[in-house]
Amino acid sequence: MTIQSPVPRRLFLGVSLAAIATPAFTAVENEISHSAESIRQQRVFRASRKRIYDALTDTRQFAKLVELSGAMQGMQPGTKAAEISPEVGGAFTIFGGHIVGRQLELVPNQRIVQAWRVVDWKPGDYSIAKFELIDQGAETKLVFDHTGFPQGTAEHLASGWEEHYWEPLRKFLT
Repeated sequence: MTIQSPVPRRLFLGVSLAAIATPAFTAVENEISHSAESIRQQRVFRASRKRIYDALTDTRQFAKLVELSGAMQGMQPGTKAAEISPEVGGAFTIFGGHIVGRQLELVPNQRIVQAWRVVDWKPGDYSIAKFELIDQGAETKLVFDHTGFPQGTAEHLASGWEEHYWEPLRKFLT
């Protein structure tokens, strides 16, 4: 009785094709997510694009936003509210080190794109936060997109953007 192999064995230059016909990896699941969460928020501020851009990228100005948000209450004395590099590729640490990341794209007075993460996320997990500034007469429309954050955190993050960014920014600009 002869047992047949499911893969025909042929010799090619002295090597059994059965040995190299096995895939080196196996696809386990689809590569496209149809359920990824994202946040899109639009706010209009009575300020120039430059003023908003500077408030979001300048360490001293952003530290004032952090103070206005109340996020530093209960933190160790001497904890820095913000440290923001104004350079592409530069790091930032905000809200007393609770949020960290890198500046991916900085187009003055137009766009800020950041690799952004909460420090208690799994190591290596970064999301993308994009701030687009659009003229609207004497006002500026800020279009904000946030993607790539851990599943199930969208609601918490969306309310955090409102409470810790947009409301303090509105107060700061008046």
